[in-house]
Amino acid sequence: MNILQELNALLGGFGVKVETGVFKNKAPDEYVVVTPMSDIYGLFADDQPQFETQEARISLFSKINYLPRKNQIAKALLAAEFIITDRIYGGHEDDTEYFLYTLDVAKVYELAEEE
Repeated sequence: MNILQELNALLGGFGVKVETGVFKNKAPDEYVVVTPMSDIYGLFADDQPQFETQEARISLFSKINYLPRKNQIAKALLAAEFIITDRIYGGHEDDTEYFLYTLDVAKVYELAEEE
């Protein structure tokens, strides 16, 4: 499993639309965009990486009060052992009427041996 798969499963469980591209129809009043940011090898043993830290940005777009959803997402991320590395209020987009809030997250994955 990787960070995108885990985040899509976690966020989809809230009934929030998770997007990775452009909407073909009208965008919903609340949705999340997940953007991968980096994959970093770390914790080397015998000159071979044993773990990989994957990072992603979760952008919450909401035309309603975003605070309850932000708190729900943050609590679920922490319970699922994600590391929240940054939280940023992006402001209100007057032309679209969306509030934007982002959470940057990271998670460490052990590298599986190829069979």
